[in-house]
Amino acid sequence: MNILHVCANPKSTEESVSKQLAARFFGKLMELNPDVELSNVDLYQEKPPYYTNDLYRRMWNPVFDEAYEPSKAEDAAANYANKQADLFKAADVLVLTMPMWNFSTPGVMKAWMDQALSPGLVFELTEDGPKPLHNITTLILLVASGGVYKEDDERDGLTRQIRGAFGFVGINDIRIAWADGQNPLINSDCEVRRDMAFEAAEELAEELAEESVSG
Repeated sequence: MNILHVCANPKSTEESVSKQLAARFFGKLMELNPDVELSNVDLYQEKPPYYTNDLYRRMWNPVFDEAYEPSKAEDAAANYANKQADLFKAADVLVLTMPMWNFSTPGVMKAWMDQALSPGLVFELTEDGPKPLHNITTLILLVASGGVYKEDDERDGLTRQIRGAFGFVGINDIRIAWADGQNPLINSDCEVRRDMAFEAAEELAEELAEESVSG
């Protein structure tokens, strides 16, 4: 099993609950399945560029015009997207680790999604809709937030964005371990909520390990 792990948190693991969730998840997974192949992308060590018009033209103009020939500048603008798409297409499972900021994903995660989820790289458009060009069917989402969020909370733009973007490219099995209520100024039960999320992350790892054996 090949896993692509994309992390969007500038803090150290000691300071970051979402990174601690990832440590619990991967610790349990590696314990149960030491043959897992893991590729890590730290978006604060290798920041994705913002989407540009050159990148747009390189990715989308060929969709509408098969004879379109990209310029050198347009090809160069796709370097980061090509690299991330190669990692994406080599994976069986995608793991995203991040905090919730301002009710959504961190900006670097959105920028990475804009780059990696490009036509001609991880999907193609057909008369029947988007067709995946990858093998990922499962996405593990490891999130921490200061506030408490109920299921389908209207303030939660993070999971809506993830489900919409990755569902478009054929990834609909999204499993979540969420450590909410991590602001001690607002919630007195931060540690309880964190420990429950740790347990959830380890349970997700156990599920994935069992599936990799049975599969």
